[in-house]
Formats: sequence, C-alpha cells, structure tokens
Amino acid sequence: MPTITTKDGVEIFYKDWGKGQPIVFSHGWPLSSDDWDAQMLFFLNNGFRVIAHDRRGHGRSAQVADGHDMDHYADDLAAVTAHLDLKNAVHVGHSTGGGEVVHYIARHGESRVAKAAILSAVPPLMVQTANNPGGLPKSVFDGLQAQLAANRSQFYRDLPAGPFYGYNGPGAKPSEAVIQNWWRQGMMGGAKAHYDGIVAFSQTDFTEDLKKITVPVLVMHGDDDQIVPYADSAPLSAKLLKNGTLKTYKGFPHGMPTTEAETINADLLAFIRE
Repeated sequence: MPTITTKDGVEIFYKDWGKGQPIVFSHGWPLSSDDWDAQMLFFLNNGFRVIAHDRRGHGRSAQVADGHDMDHYADDLAAVTAHLDLKNAVHVGHSTGGGEVVHYIARHGESRVAKAAILSAVPPLMVQTANNPGGLPKSVFDGLQAQLAANRSQFYRDLPAGPFYGYNGPGAKPSEAVIQNWWRQGMMGGAKAHYDGIVAFSQTDFTEDLKKITVPVLVMHGDDDQIVPYADSAPLSAKLLKNGTLKTYKGFPHGMPTTEAETINADLLAFIRE
C-alpha cells in the first residue's frame, strides 16, 4: 500500500490515481479516503489526477495515540502534497476535512494550491463560545465522546442511519449499503483518534485561517445539515474568505457528497474549470 511517513513517524496511507491537474480530497470524521469514491471516479474520468489520504488514526493509516489535532492533520496533508510534489492543486474537504484544508492552506501557504472547496465543513467554529453564540453547546460534543467510549460500533451504526445522511427525515429512503459502508470505514479507524478528533473538529477556531486565504474557495453546504448546522458555518466562512463563494443546497444533508453526488460533482467540476 502506498504510504508516507511523517516527521513524527506516522504512516499515512494515500491513493493517487490518474494524470492531469491534481485534486486532493480530505475526508470527514471518522471515515477514510473511501468516502470519496463517487468523487474520485468522477474526476478521474474527467481527466484529473485524484489523491486522497486516510487521516492519521483513520482507515489504513497508523493507529497512533497522539497528534489528533488540526496542526498535525494539516502537517500530514502538507507531507503528502510535498511527497507527491503537487502543484496547482485543488483541495476539497468534507466536514472535518474542510477544516483540515483551511488550516493546511493558512499554515503552509498557497504556493502549491490553485483553489479549494469546503463541503458541509466545520469552520469557522462549531462549539458555542462568547464570541460564537450560534455554536453548539460543548455538552453535545461531550455526548458524542461518551457514546463512542460506551459502544463505538452501535454509535457508528446510528449516526449514518439517522442524522448524517438525513435518513431520519420524513420521506427519507435509507440505503442500507451506504449505512454499512459508513460503519465499515469508521470501524477501520482507531477509537483514540476518533475520540480526540471530536475535540479537534469542534473546538478549533478557523476564523484567522479563513482570513489568510486568498485563492478562490467554494463553500458548499446543505441547509438541512444536522451535523454541522448551516447558519453557524457556511455563510460565516464565506464572509471571512477574501475570495469565497457560498453555494447553498436546499434540503441536502451533511453527507451530500454521497447522497447527492451527481449535483455536487457537477458543481465542483464547474468551479474547478472556471
């Protein structure tokens, strides 16, 4: 399996398919690069080089105890892009991966980056604070950690079967295969990485990162997102970005890259080709 070893000795698994302008995909918590199947195949068939890695502690990357924070996530992504010597790359991040992309560009600069897109993404800040009154109370994230610690397998069954894909909504048609694939990806990763990752995605404030970015960024978010509520995320991120465009999807759930792949792929392709 293709892997790189980071400067702190962590093996990171990645996929690298095709030739052409590189598109780099950063997945959501607690999944793996497999969550991008619908995008990787689509963009590969449209003449792009597609790259996706498993975040440390997730998927096929090493299940280490430490470094499950945004600084390490961004540095690991930088290590992959440097190893592959990517230039003029488009970075696409979903959910936690959207935070990873934003932090990577702000922390490592734009010399290798052409554009970015963040989908259903966690920035600017998920947790409620004095400066972020519209955020979710910390007790919500403490509850996620408690469920993970008590019965991770059950928790990873309930999340995709319910709010992640909007399968708990009226008239929803849940796909058993999609639910099982989410569970499979989640259970491949390490409990410690996933436990710590909840703090990383909920408590990292990306406000200053967003302000630093000058490349074009497409902010895509469904207004029926039950995981990263719309009002306190996408519109605020788009406003903080120097060159941000907000695209709002009526009724789309958090997991829209999977359930609404056709729409999302077409809009991403149009943005990349602009």
